Amino acid sequence: MANLVNLESVSKSYGERMLLDGVSLGVGEGERIGVVGLNGGGKTTLLEVLAGLAPPDSGRVSRVRDLRMRVVTQRTALPEGSTVRDVVLAEYAAEHEWAADARVRSIVDGLGISAIGLETPTATLSGGERRRVSLAAALVAELDLVVLDEPTNHLDVEGVRWLAEHLLARRISLVVVTHDRWFLDTVCGRTWEVVGGKVEQYEGGYADWVYARAERARLAATAEEKRQNLARKELAWLQRGAKARTSKPRYRIEAAESLISDVPPPRDSVELLTFAKRRLGKTVLELEDVTLGTGERTLLDDVTWRIGPGDRIGLVGVNGSGKTTLLRLLAGESEPETGRRIEGKTVRLAHLRQELDDLPGDLRVLQAVEAVAGRVTLGKQELSASQLAEKLGFPPARQWTPVDDLSGGERRRLQLVRLLMAEPNVLLLDEPTNDLDIDTLQQLEDLLDSWPGTLVVVSHDRYLVERVCDTVVALLGDGKITHLPGGIDEYLTRRAEAPLAPKPVGPQGDLGGGSDGGNGKVSAAEWRAVTKELARLERRLDVVHEKEAKLHEALAAAATEPERLMELNTELKTVLAEKDELEQKWLETSEAVE
Repeated sequence: MANLVNLESVSKSYGERMLLDGVSLGVGEGERIGVVGLNGGGKTTLLEVLAGLAPPDSGRVSRVRDLRMRVVTQRTALPEGSTVRDVVLAEYAAEHEWAADARVRSIVDGLGISAIGLETPTATLSGGERRRVSLAAALVAELDLVVLDEPTNHLDVEGVRWLAEHLLARRISLVVVTHDRWFLDTVCGRTWEVVGGKVEQYEGGYADWVYARAERARLAATAEEKRQNLARKELAWLQRGAKARTSKPRYRIEAAESLISDVPPPRDSVELLTFAKRRLGKTVLELEDVTLGTGERTLLDDVTWRIGPGDRIGLVGVNGSGKTTLLRLLAGESEPETGRRIEGKTVRLAHLRQELDDLPGDLRVLQAVEAVAGRVTLGKQELSASQLAEKLGFPPARQWTPVDDLSGGERRRLQLVRLLMAEPNVLLLDEPTNDLDIDTLQQLEDLLDSWPGTLVVVSHDRYLVERVCDTVVALLGDGKITHLPGGIDEYLTRRAEAPLAPKPVGPQGDLGGGSDGGNGKVSAAEWRAVTKELARLERRLDVVHEKEAKLHEALAAAATEPERLMELNTELKTVLAEKDELEQKWLETSEAVE
């Protein structure tokens, strides 16, 4: 498989900080690669160097001739005086040309470009709309490689699913920086972790990356015990809380189960509910006979909704459905047209908004946190201001950075730290995952696991909602708040069945395809053949894995027999080579059924 882009011994620094240090890697044809790492660790820099937006300080970047590549960064500069049509459909002279292309129609509808309006001047667009327009403009082109930096930040749950299905159906090469773990697991076949100036490479998506990190930490017995425990806890949730991934080799599942066998459930719901009732009493937040509108639209029509002590609620809906408006109403920042909002006497409410609140720029990070409180108790954990800041991504050295010098993601984290330091018992979180890296997200989820309060979360991050929430409700555009016992899966099913909703892609699905290799359809016969081949490969992997285990036992027993050791070692290398080949075949075959 030929590489489309190669990096050879590439280094890149900003000031005294080395972000890439002698990195060598490549992007192959058809590869889908997720890039993860801490905020400020070099993920965006890696993308910019790979895409040619920034030159390396040393080393070489090479690309195949006539590479068709598009890049969508977080900087959304659109041409002055342009309309949405000018940007997205610039290559089409007439309406019928793009309207006749099913792939382009799917992009225009799937990313909400039709709802924005093709004749809308780009100068009037919000930041999220500009990002969606830039993404659509990239995807309508015929491509070999697309490079995306946080593409899910301004998409709702449905939009994230559409983008995943579109990229899988296109079968183009992809390099994407994202903290959306469902997206990583669904789309990406490889993961790059940018850490300490290096890029660690892993096979598989998010779940495989979590497993590999936990296993590496366990085998090496490193001093990073906190990270290991957190990774194992995340694995416990992946296995117990999410639907089993039956397309994994059995030996991988068994290894993961062995690794997490002694890990307790992520949270004790009964204990937290009891604690919450003692802290909050019976009444927390209630809406009675509320009607709420925005402009000419009615978001809530005579709705009564009672949120009790210890409730952990995920709120979903398409962009523009009114989720943020509803949170502001719950927070008491706005008034309903009719009806009333009731707040319990013991409620201490905190609201994390999408907008960055004013932060004290004249202070340093730790000072800004200690200005709220010196210590905080979150469930059974008592933490100092410095300890909480460190948990949410500010190591001791970084805690003395002036607030004005922080990046956007770091300012978002500081806002969250200050909010938690106030020890609220009711949390309203509006897209808390935006600009947070995966390690910080895991730490936030770990804190919320033991937090005994009432929680309402608006997020497009399915992992976060399914991890920290017990209930999912939706705004479906009918003026009601709809409870969804089946969670986000039920929401997506309802949306797919609604009029004009985009149809999901599956074994028999079709995204309309372009000239990039077909229309996404798989016949029943092909489907059976692929699943049969997967089963054969998994049986063979089981045999090879058992042989490998026996060889390791034999090597241990032959520790004092040099000749026998050499013979066994040669046999082990042969087995490992066969195992690698089988796993590669399994990964390639499994792409046909994902």
